[in-house]
Amino acid sequence: MLGVFEWFVDLGASVMLPIIIFIFALALGTKLKDAFLAGLMVGIGFVGLNLVIELLTTSLGPAAQSMVGHFGFELQTIDVGWPAAAAISYGTALGSLAVPIGIGVNLLLLAAGLTKTLNVDIWNYWHVAFTGSLVFAITNDFALGLFTIAVHVLVILLLGDLLAADIQAYFGFKQLTFPHAASAPSYFLAKPLNAMFDRVPGFNRLKADPDAIQKRFGILGDSSVLGLVFGFIIGMLAAYSIKDAMQLAIQTAAILFLMPKMVKLLMEGLNPISEAAGNLMKEKFPDRDLYIGMDSALAVGHPAVLSASLLLIPITLFLAVVLPGNTVLPFGDLATIPFLICLMVPVFKGNLIRTVIAATIYIAVGLYIATWIAPLFTEMAMAADFDMGGHASISALVDGAVWTTIVFTGLGKLLSWYGIGLIGISVLVGLIYINKFKNRGEET
Repeated sequence: MLGVFEWFVDLGASVMLPIIIFIFALALGTKLKDAFLAGLMVGIGFVGLNLVIELLTTSLGPAAQSMVGHFGFELQTIDVGWPAAAAISYGTALGSLAVPIGIGVNLLLLAAGLTKTLNVDIWNYWHVAFTGSLVFAITNDFALGLFTIAVHVLVILLLGDLLAADIQAYFGFKQLTFPHAASAPSYFLAKPLNAMFDRVPGFNRLKADPDAIQKRFGILGDSSVLGLVFGFIIGMLAAYSIKDAMQLAIQTAAILFLMPKMVKLLMEGLNPISEAAGNLMKEKFPDRDLYIGMDSALAVGHPAVLSASLLLIPITLFLAVVLPGNTVLPFGDLATIPFLICLMVPVFKGNLIRTVIAATIYIAVGLYIATWIAPLFTEMAMAADFDMGGHASISALVDGAVWTTIVFTGLGKLLSWYGIGLIGISVLVGLIYINKFKNRGEET
């Protein structure tokens, strides 16, 4: 069975997702033809989305890294990026077990009515494998590592349930949520910060969402034009030639234009499934909703997310240099900042100023977390025979800069089973409350 799961994971998200959607559609009573076409359309949309994300990575990534070299930034720990983190996570002894554990926990909670989220984003269980492997590296307790994976699945399902309303209200994705372990935690910070921003006189009336910016600045506020301008500025900061900076500017404009198109294409395949899931739940369980858990790449395509992320690339590098005690040099994950902050945007209703301020705080704290876990991350990489490229110390922003990482590793180190158990009990209480009591209280 483990070999089957490993083979399935190795197919990659673009193949796994259409298969899962096809099976899910059939389970919902969709006709064979319609289920096949829905899965195929989702696969095509996901490939298109990944092509644009690859363009984002291959264009902005080298530019950001050139910026590092141009300004002579030197820190002892290199950020190797999420692809390396995923490979390391699935390359450890317990990494591949994250998929069956994640599926099992999710189905168990659905059957018990303790979550509304059906997570079909199976490939991204590498994030929970990451924390499980970290705890294993600290404690040398394999069983505790597996338990950590299970508890982390509880966490992302709780977050998936909590953020679904904001996701659907802002992005317009019916019956969808994003239980993505690298993206969802930022939502947890955005909520209290937004409440605080609402209480600041003057600032609370400042409109800075893409529509308001375009209305105020005309063509200069268009998302593609903003991409053009931001791309050129980043090229200049990276010491590119005028020619290369102009090419980067056009590529960045293309990213901001094409990403929403690819998301729309993917949603064409998901919409019938979402409607079928909603209708089935109304028929069988009228008091329950069902959310389909998807990759947060769907949220990354929003103009507000991409615009804020472009501004955050130089800000992140500046923070890394000026923050005392930080040892991590952002490098591999600079182009994937959108995944860290994308679920802040619906909380702030697309307000770029609020998003950038909140994300700056989030990343500043995250750099210290990535610094703290660097020795453990390096140990994991060595255990997985990862080529560290001659670096003595490595870390990553995804998932190294996420607050759930330090919660799991910190409590795992200090309290072992009691610490991880405390997280599990707290999250389980939260799931029981929002799925068994909250809705009932709202109805009465």
